[in-house]
Amino acid sequence: MHAFEVLADPVRRRILELLGLKEMASGEVVEVIGAEFGITQAAVSQHLKVLRESGFASVRAEAQRRLYSVDAAGLQAVDAWVGQFRTFWEPKLDALATEIARGKRERRKAPIVKRSGKRA
Repeated sequence: MHAFEVLADPVRRRILELLGLKEMASGEVVEVIGAEFGITQAAVSQHLKVLRESGFASVRAEAQRRLYSVDAAGLQAVDAWVGQFRTFWEPKLDALATEIARGKRERRKAPIVKRSGKRA
């Protein structure tokens, strides 16, 4: 499955968000995702399998538990693809940062005007 097909699903994106915060047992993932999306344990397990097989999540066994975490490989592949387009937006973001800094400087230099009167 292509990386963007994997990420197109809101349930899988939410699972990745959770795993990005901390390593989680499959039961914990099922509990959160089941409550948020109203899907079964089997459905959550299938989403975890897709994430694992596509390189977005890894799993390790700890006694009877399966602990899931984000696998950077899948995200690196997405970043590499998106990276080829960075030249389109980076200059605009740099210009925005310049304008924000200019506005902050101008506000610091502006004289302080005291308000008078009562509030409505």
